[in-house]
Amino acid sequence: MELSGKKALVTGGSRGIGKAICLELARRGADVAFDYQGAPAEGDAVVAELRALGRRALCAVVDAADGRAVEAFVQRAAAELSGLDILVNNAGITADGVLWKLTDKQFDDVIGVNLKGTFNHMRAAAGLLRKAGGGRIVNISSINGLRGKFGQSNYCASKAGIIGLTKAAARELGASGVTVNCVAPGMIETEMAASVPEEFRAKALAETLLNRLGRPEDVAWAVAFLCGEQARHITGQVIQVDGGQYL
Repeated sequence: MELSGKKALVTGGSRGIGKAICLELARRGADVAFDYQGAPAEGDAVVAELRALGRRALCAVVDAADGRAVEAFVQRAAAELSGLDILVNNAGITADGVLWKLTDKQFDDVIGVNLKGTFNHMRAAAGLLRKAGGGRIVNISSINGLRGKFGQSNYCASKAGIIGLTKAAARELGASGVTVNCVAPGMIETEMAASVPEEFRAKALAETLLNRLGRPEDVAWAVAFLCGEQARHITGQVIQVDGGQYL
């Protein structure tokens, strides 16, 4: 298997896209640690699935915006898995509202988890990957970080920031053999998408050239490719997984 012996850490791994990424990396041979926000039972269930695939696995409830908590978990994961080769930053939240009604809390919460959380994990993992002489970082952004979306200025800002962070980190870590790339999904059928009003779901579907919304595994497959040997010469890139929704 192409990722056999690799050790991966995924953020937001208990459900949706994050869970699909954890399972896909494990199917390809990687041991997997993940952090998340939610009920402990959710994380335990995913750990059980990963171990059923024959992989080492661990998880913890971590606030992605808390740099010290993130550092502690990254170090714990590397210790328990005997190293770290892959980091996938997937954790994300929304708190929608038009610009003139958006509260400080709505803005800060989304930026804190989505953008600062990505930075916190990258900072914590960078030293480990550099010391190992290489590795993969894949960040999950959104097509709305490329184009903007009504009522999501905080979310769009966080996802656009992830793209900038990805490109800067690719420059900084390239000499150490670490690739840093970004996947930008369109609307994907997840628990988060299920809470979107039907009129917005219908609009997203109408925009999609393939006449279907994406599934979590569509994103997971792209992430797994970027983590593999076949993507060794790809860095600083944004890969859209959106069925043509952005066009």
